[in-house]
Amino acid sequence: MTFKDLQKLVQSQSNIEHTELLERLKDKPFWIWDQERHRQEDMKTKGDCCFNHIIGLPQKDGHDMPLLPYQRTLYDSLQNHKHIWIKKSRGIGVTEFLLRYVAWSCYSKYTANSRVCIVTGPRLDLAEDLIARFKGLFTKQNVLEDRTASTVAIVNGVKVEAFPSHHVDTMRGLDNVKFILSDETDYYPSFQQTEVRAVMEGYIGKPNSNPHIVMVSTPKAPGGLMQQIELELDSLYHKLFFDYTYGLEVPYPIYSVDQIEKAKQSPEFEREYNLKYLGLIGNVFHTKDIATAIEKGKNYNPNTVNTFSQKSVGLDPAWGSSAFGIVVTQWVDNQIQVIEADEYERPDFDDMMDITLDICHRFGISSRNGCQIFVDGANPEFIRSLKKQVGDNPNYEEEIDRIKKNFPGCDWSQNMLVVPVHFSKEHKQMLAHTKKLMEYNEGMAAINPRFDKLVTSLRTTVDKGEGNLDKEATSYDNVLDAFRLALKFYQ
Repeated sequence: MTFKDLQKLVQSQSNIEHTELLERLKDKPFWIWDQERHRQEDMKTKGDCCFNHIIGLPQKDGHDMPLLPYQRTLYDSLQNHKHIWIKKSRGIGVTEFLLRYVAWSCYSKYTANSRVCIVTGPRLDLAEDLIARFKGLFTKQNVLEDRTASTVAIVNGVKVEAFPSHHVDTMRGLDNVKFILSDETDYYPSFQQTEVRAVMEGYIGKPNSNPHIVMVSTPKAPGGLMQQIELELDSLYHKLFFDYTYGLEVPYPIYSVDQIEKAKQSPEFEREYNLKYLGLIGNVFHTKDIATAIEKGKNYNPNTVNTFSQKSVGLDPAWGSSAFGIVVTQWVDNQIQVIEADEYERPDFDDMMDITLDICHRFGISSRNGCQIFVDGANPEFIRSLKKQVGDNPNYEEEIDRIKKNFPGCDWSQNMLVVPVHFSKEHKQMLAHTKKLMEYNEGMAAINPRFDKLVTSLRTTVDKGEGNLDKEATSYDNVLDAFRLALKFYQ
């Protein structure tokens, strides 16, 4: 027998197996959710009760796993909604479910020459791995027509192709697209997230396509595509949230209680399992020092302001797409207590001026009681307006020059209520100073847990070298900058 004869024999056998599989899958449901009816159908058909039993159930530690209760919610959502957004716990099985759903659809819903597109992270091997997982669903049947392309599988005439997020432009202009899955969307670089969304949603309403669009991810950092869509009030996406508790549902849990208890000891637990946008763990502030500041923060009420205490305000003004950061602290019981910490998205100049003046009124911040307001010096218009409102000299540049000329070596800021600070000159010093105050004498800062943005920012602060803050990796970097500004008061 020649090699060509062997090839023909193998191809012929594959065709026979494929025909047999088509017969077995004909009119079969994806899964039978009623347990008793499923059992009866399993006995009646000798195992050919549903798609998942025919191709083989998902595996956990070598054991068959039935579909879980939360997956019925996902299945029902796919029947009733075209566009679905899913924030999920790590390893809970959403991606496996969706690959199986796509495979079932190739036999039950999609016609030959239809297409399924899967977007993965920005590395080719991630796309290859996902298609390998998809092909692995059919290992028992040995029916895939395509056995060569590492990012393509052809199932019952349907082309299933994976695209790395940095090559998503090649996904434009396709025809007959029936399903688009974006996997671990929050972990694409930010500029790729925007492009991926544009390409996927470009198929909405397109003739011969108009596909299901499913965006799924474990959360990463605030401000990414997942959070942007989560906050959309009139979003086109149906939103699903599956935290770790859905993976503990009996009688067939994804996780064990012991696994979750061990995972809770990690500072990354809230992000990986409990759907919190925390970003990656930073390399500046020690988790022990942050935890100490939070414990101290539980011992005071941020709403209770000490009238006689000195206070400092840090303002990091920003306009347009950036956030406006505000932090207010007071010196009480030999501690720097944070009594306000927040970011304001898409800030308006007049609105932020009103908010700042309201803070000054509520917390009694004035030059008479030794308070100061530190503002990023890159915003002279805001500084002049604020100075005018609180009774400071709005011509502060001339005032600084005059003091420097007449009183060399004198601290020109000591008699100012509103103090401009130039980050370009002082940002390294301020980061080091903040770190020192977080560590010195078992920590000088007390941060009430309600200021979660500040806590998250400290946990994710990344120094990319020589005191230069990595703004891309650091979550809520504007509130961190405001915190650094406020701490200049405590020298």
